[in-house]
Amino acid sequence: MAPPKILLCGDVSGNLKQLFKRVVSVKKSAGPFDALFCVGQFFPNSADQLDEFSGYLEGRAEIPIPTYFIGDYGVGSAKFLLAASKDAANQGFKLDGLNVCKNLYWLKGSGKFTFHGLSVVYLSGLQSSVSQQFGTYSEDDVAALRAIAEDPGIVDLFLTYPCFVITTSDVPPGASEPSGTDSMVAELVAEIKPRYHIAGTKGVFYAREPYSNVDAVHVTRFIGLAPVGNKDKQKFLHALSPTPASTMSAIEIQTKTSNTTVSPYTYIEGTANAKEGAKRSSDSVSDSDSQYWRYDVSQKRQKHGDGNRLCFKFVSSGSCPRGETCNFQHDMDAREQSLRGVCFEFMNKGKCERGADCKFKHSLQDDGESNSHKRRTGNSTRSTECWFCLSSSKIESHLFISLGEHYYCALAKGPLVEDHVLLIPIGHSPNTLSLPSECEIELGKFQDSLKKFYKKQKKEVVFFEWASKRSTHANLQVVPIPSAKAASVQNIFHLAADRLGFKFTTTKFSNSSDGRKSLRTQFDRNFSFFYAELPDGTVLSHLIEESEKFLAQFGREVMAGLLNKADRADWRNCTDSKEEETKMVANFKSRFAEFDPNS
Repeated sequence: MAPPKILLCGDVSGNLKQLFKRVVSVKKSAGPFDALFCVGQFFPNSADQLDEFSGYLEGRAEIPIPTYFIGDYGVGSAKFLLAASKDAANQGFKLDGLNVCKNLYWLKGSGKFTFHGLSVVYLSGLQSSVSQQFGTYSEDDVAALRAIAEDPGIVDLFLTYPCFVITTSDVPPGASEPSGTDSMVAELVAEIKPRYHIAGTKGVFYAREPYSNVDAVHVTRFIGLAPVGNKDKQKFLHALSPTPASTMSAIEIQTKTSNTTVSPYTYIEGTANAKEGAKRSSDSVSDSDSQYWRYDVSQKRQKHGDGNRLCFKFVSSGSCPRGETCNFQHDMDAREQSLRGVCFEFMNKGKCERGADCKFKHSLQDDGESNSHKRRTGNSTRSTECWFCLSSSKIESHLFISLGEHYYCALAKGPLVEDHVLLIPIGHSPNTLSLPSECEIELGKFQDSLKKFYKKQKKEVVFFEWASKRSTHANLQVVPIPSAKAASVQNIFHLAADRLGFKFTTTKFSNSSDGRKSLRTQFDRNFSFFYAELPDGTVLSHLIEESEKFLAQFGREVMAGLLNKADRADWRNCTDSKEEETKMVANFKSRFAEFDPNS
């Protein structure tokens, strides 16, 4: 497959007519192109431009190419962006852009999504000490990008509105001026290490020589774009056709041209370290630098691990790739408070700078037990109280079938049918969708092995998970069904959904890996989520609103109806003795041995 062809644009500032006239011209000579990404101020500077600009957003003029923008401020921005935010079609976790109108997408806040194979990361808006509804980014936006920086894989494009100072031998006049720069962007670029960093606002076009990244084999290329219609006729539209890093060989990734320079951040980081050393002793951390130590993002800095600080990665996703080597607290109570909508800054610092403008809660949410008591005992007893934690006194180890590094397979308690099993994370995670990639790889191996196992018995399999935001330890249900029933699964799930008053999001994939990648992009930790992976590659998913009533046993009840097992819809009515369960496990293990990925 040929790599995608994209167009990049600087500050639009409302000049859509001029921009799209140029786009159409370029398309005729060098197209077609898959999308246009705008990285400067998108909305007009003055009300005089609003009528022409509004014509495109209101459908009176055509937007000729899928267009994505991040500079979400200017005249008219509040009107259009507020309407887009309230649109029912834009509800949920829309990292790939909120649809403002046909062919126009607003990349709000910060996030990561895949576009034609390209890994795209963005930060929308400017830095500001005053929280605003539009046009500025928040600490949460930055925190999310710091978490992304620690994810495996290479980011292809990083889109930011502000530029920053990069000193080279051929820097054009104006590009190195400190005005219009943002040190936070520089820090994020150093951490994320994208292959391409695209920015605007400096008033000039500037394509820097590629530079090497610290602790990474690939290079980064910076492209700064001029404003649309600038008087100096600086280049404001740039074509690019990058091959996705995910499809490149190791040799291709490591290739460097002869003009590659050292990282421009080496000096910046060295200076920062010197200043930090002068400002504090080895066992103290100043408030002004708390963002670094709180998120533990720069291993190039001296490690001053603060035992009283929370690990953002763990609190937000339920896991941390550093594991026991992390310098910050993996506090399960904080994780549960986060799932209940409590602000991370409030939990970490005791206050939130955004105050009333923050969309999260600024008080601990009790579930019936004293919070103070939970803070004293929660961590010490969490693993001993959980049914699924290996260290728990309540775990029923006689149900174990296969134990991996990140997951284990166990017989379901009160199985719906024979050979009904569970795939359970070894780590104490409330869902399977926010775990690191190495966990996902192992889960995929388990799923593939189980499919082959059931296939030998002339059966298909349905995987489903109820990822409640109040869950503590996830389990992926694995229910075998007769092959003759496979064609009916999707219909019965849709019928059940209709009766409960909702519609599934339905997508079909050629392999389960792509299906789960899609689910991970849909998942939002602030909402409960149900999904089912069907035998033909179809994935059904539903994001549950806070006020929506959803049955915790929905998946099992649907499968019970499909298999004519209505009397076994509730697992509590199907319990067997320990002796019977032990026999069932032994029988399963003997037949599964040839397929077991851990044997």
